[in-house]
Amino acid sequence: MRDVIYKRIIPCLDVDKGRVTRGVQYQNIKDIGDPLEYARKYDADGADELVFYDITASSDGREIDMGWANQVAEEVFMPLTIGGGVSTLEDCRRLHLAGADKISMDSGAVRNPDLIRIASDYFGAQCVVVSMQVKRRSNGRGWETFVKGGREATGMDALEWAVKAQTLGAGELVLNSIDGDGTKAGYDVALCAAVKEIVDIPVIASGGAGTLEDFLEVLTVGRADAALAASVFHYGTFTVGEVKRYLHDNGVPVRLLEE
Repeated sequence: MRDVIYKRIIPCLDVDKGRVTRGVQYQNIKDIGDPLEYARKYDADGADELVFYDITASSDGREIDMGWANQVAEEVFMPLTIGGGVSTLEDCRRLHLAGADKISMDSGAVRNPDLIRIASDYFGAQCVVVSMQVKRRSNGRGWETFVKGGREATGMDALEWAVKAQTLGAGELVLNSIDGDGTKAGYDVALCAAVKEIVDIPVIASGGAGTLEDFLEVLTVGRADAALAASVFHYGTFTVGEVKRYLHDNGVPVRLLEE
């Protein structure tokens, strides 16, 4: 009998200057609370993992503030992924020592793709996540990769970058849809499905969750291995448990809190 492969539900916290923030399409950023309080809540709610992005580390050219990262790692016991401004192996080591189970790299990997291979060789592919900031091209033909918190276009085709990241040793991809970020208009299901067709590693959908049906669609039609969300959890639209129960009732294998 084959082992069940559970789909994961992952809250995401965008952190700036030690505070959780939220915006729409990477604009109009607002302070909404303390990272540790949110981490405790999602741990209790049964989140499978927790992702933290220091959203201005890359654009500001600075290191991630380790203060809040250490606090969270000491108090919650689910896997933590942390990213923001990662550009060297030493950055990866610092995050690992701060408690990150997985290290997310984005702009730094685009600038120096070999960083993926170096980190994968050092920590193992399972610890290396390549976070892709992606926007649909204005002509509707495919998607382009962006960097620096979605502020700078690279001209790189997103599908080509996904394949290259896997080839270099990434263990997982996060597809951050700039078009969907904070809009609650639904995930970019077509993007997820297109990437799943060409890579073998897990793909996490991000950007646009607004309804329970959005989670179901991206995990089934989009074939994503996990769904990442922020606003719907931060503002109490749904709890992680409510999303998982809905998915379970619709035939999607998820790990329920009582299991």
